[in-house]
Amino acid sequence: MFNKRIRIKTLLATEPAGQEVTVMGWVRTFRNNQFIALNDGSTNNNLQVVVALGTFPDELLKRITTSASLKVTGTVVPSLGKGQKMDLNAATIEVLGDSDAELYPLQPKKHSLEFLREKAHLRFRTNTFGSVFRVRHALAFAIHQFFNEKGFVYMHTPIITASDAEGAGEMFRVTTLPLDGTAPKNEEGTINFKEDFFGRSTNLTVSGQLEGELGATAFGDIYTFGPTFRAENSNTTRHLAEFWMIEPEMAFYDLEDNMNLAEEFIKYIIRYAMEHNREDLEFLATRLAEEEKQLPQDKRSEMGLIEKLEFVLNNDFERLTYTDAIDILRESNHNKKKKFQYGITGWGMDLQSEHERYLVEKHFKKPVILYNYPAAIKAFYMRQNEDGKTVAAMDILAPGIGEIVGGSQREERQDKLESRMKEIGISVDELWWYLDTRRFGTVPHAGFGLGFERMVQFVTGMTNIRDVIAFPRTPGSAEF
Repeated sequence: MFNKRIRIKTLLATEPAGQEVTVMGWVRTFRNNQFIALNDGSTNNNLQVVVALGTFPDELLKRITTSASLKVTGTVVPSLGKGQKMDLNAATIEVLGDSDAELYPLQPKKHSLEFLREKAHLRFRTNTFGSVFRVRHALAFAIHQFFNEKGFVYMHTPIITASDAEGAGEMFRVTTLPLDGTAPKNEEGTINFKEDFFGRSTNLTVSGQLEGELGATAFGDIYTFGPTFRAENSNTTRHLAEFWMIEPEMAFYDLEDNMNLAEEFIKYIIRYAMEHNREDLEFLATRLAEEEKQLPQDKRSEMGLIEKLEFVLNNDFERLTYTDAIDILRESNHNKKKKFQYGITGWGMDLQSEHERYLVEKHFKKPVILYNYPAAIKAFYMRQNEDGKTVAAMDILAPGIGEIVGGSQREERQDKLESRMKEIGISVDELWWYLDTRRFGTVPHAGFGLGFERMVQFVTGMTNIRDVIAFPRTPGSAEF
């Protein structure tokens, strides 16, 4: 029976004592017609299967090629070779699936990450991506565990929506209307979406926040964890068109409560990965160190991956206002020597990734929480501060990436919220349901969004966001 197999990670954690076991996996290498390196994805470590000479027919041995899948039953014994503590002496070998060694694209050698992106359907079988996606799984599990322990309710918010939560307008349209020019039109020539499936214009969501607020004003604390979409034509190492977001919303929270929760949350999920995926993180740390040897000294990280993660866990995040951050950036030697691609033009400018990374990596040398941003560069739903210029927004900036969390105390005052919506051209009538939470028992409340892929990047040390999601969706690319 197939379900009697033992996973290789579990087996390698035991002591070899002559026990009979069945393992299944894919061949990494087959040396000298004697030694099979077998891997089943549970760990980067292979199990060495020993094939006694003359015990299996040549026809079978010829089928044991890289990436062929096998079922092996045998006896576990202490290894006589270096590098492993046990061998599996094969008694029976069954080839479950053949692999043509001439055609298989991932031969046992080092491949570039760019090449592996072209083989995204197979790259999970490499050590690097095995580690990345096991860590991704651990972080996802830890997220649910963190919020569950705190009594949050997990909400599934709509993927198809008629609202643009961010007001950015970069959305993917959802329609069943024909694209050949025959879609029904209004008198002025625009598309008549009343004839569409939902009877109105709809899009893929950019955020579950607005619906999340509705839940928070009933349950108190909720979180969402789902896919979000941005039709932003950004070909960078930090952007995806489809990515996953964690968005908690909490009633009876102010900005400080929000910052405290976000910092605790980040540390919790990093700690979980450190405790449960140490082996994978150490492999990724070694990989990153090797990669950085190719870079100039000033481009290398000051800390190794494990050291960086431990530093985050053991230090409070630096907190400062946007105004103070602008002053630091303006007076920095980096700015005075014109080393920023985007110069510091003054208060009110939108900070770029290079500015955020300077604050984190050069000035404070630890994660930073910026708060109280200019209202003009932030979304309509953020609570307006008494100074009349800023809103109670906060961003958490991480080394190597920049912004990893964005959040705010939400504007709970109906008059202030409506006034801001009208000011920037958001329809009060269309968002009547959102405004009802301010009409019927409004409360101070807050929330934030964490881009899951950026978090996975931070924890794994991968420098391109396309390498931490299984099948990246980017401009001009929707393969697999």
